[in-house]
Amino acid sequence: MDYASESLRLHKKWQGKIEVNATVPVNDEVDLSLAYTPGVAQPCLEIQKNPAMSYKLTRRHNLCAVITDGSAVLGLGDIGPEAGMPVMEGKCVLFKEFGNVDAFPLCIKTKDVDEFVNAVYLVSGSFGGINLEDIAAPRCFEIERKLKEKCDIPIFHDDQHGTAVITLAGLTNALKIVNKRKENVKIVTSGAGAAAVAIVKLLLSAGFRNITMCDRNGAIYTGRNNLNWIKEEMSAITNQGKQKGSLADILKGADIFIGVSAPGTVTAEMVKTMNSNPIIFACANPTPEIFPDEAKAGGAAVIATGRSDFPNQINNVLAFPGIFRGTFDAHATEINESMKVAAAEALAALVSDSELNAEYIIPKAFDPRVGKAVAEAVLNAAKSSGAARM
Repeated sequence: MDYASESLRLHKKWQGKIEVNATVPVNDEVDLSLAYTPGVAQPCLEIQKNPAMSYKLTRRHNLCAVITDGSAVLGLGDIGPEAGMPVMEGKCVLFKEFGNVDAFPLCIKTKDVDEFVNAVYLVSGSFGGINLEDIAAPRCFEIERKLKEKCDIPIFHDDQHGTAVITLAGLTNALKIVNKRKENVKIVTSGAGAAAVAIVKLLLSAGFRNITMCDRNGAIYTGRNNLNWIKEEMSAITNQGKQKGSLADILKGADIFIGVSAPGTVTAEMVKTMNSNPIIFACANPTPEIFPDEAKAGGAAVIATGRSDFPNQINNVLAFPGIFRGTFDAHATEINESMKVAAAEALAALVSDSELNAEYIIPKAFDPRVGKAVAEAVLNAAKSSGAARM
């Protein structure tokens, strides 16, 4: 199928992928008086006395805003907020279908960090959580941090944290196949944007130790010239040996490669220089850093990509619907590291030891167990970490 032309045809037919439906009847004057004036004044007054009642008396308890500035949409780059709307609508569909979370798209017409933050903050009282989407790095890190400081609802940048959760889940099971321990492996990442930074931070939280990040200029290390503020921050917690050199140099002797960068950055010859039975997560989309057949030719034992036409797809739909479902069920104030690690562990556990093999390390996107398992794990982690308000 030519997905591009067929999708365009259907989008013209659909004229949008979501709509607003009423959940209460308005069939007569009594219905009208209860759903609207004069009866509606009483729940308004209750919320005035206690704003937290908005979670009990309105749909806010299950409503997520999906928000972008259109600056990093899929692999298309900075195409603008209006052009990002089809993706945001699609994300809302996935929230509903995979997590039974109501979601609404908002596209903000500014690239100024403070303007964006203020716009989101001003509407945050209408929602139970915020899912940031397709915002370019390094601006996305500052936006998320400032929103967490200002807002009293969970803030989650899926490009960062959803990707990190799936990556952790996949690596957890991949290590079982190659019989290696997370404390002992050397990890090299290609890319230092939103996904890479979040992946590295979550892996460190989960107990991985030896990680070196690479950008287009090679290894990131403390003291390297021309590092932006987020790379400076990451240099302090990675590459403790201050290795220098290109990606090819740093890959020598590595156990794991994680690519969230650009097509064709890794070759079979580079894979051959890695440690025995290397793990390759080549997640650039639609063209990975290295295709699976090339990685296998280089000796890779386990391979994952971001594509649905190869085994082991790193697909965020495995994470964000269940994460928000569990977060909303817990009435959580945040989505913290414990909740993300719990989500990853729940995903990994869905692949039994008897099922586990090099081409099945993470559940499929349409596995009906996924959303419930992730939501339950996140709910329990929210309770144990003190983030739950229920």
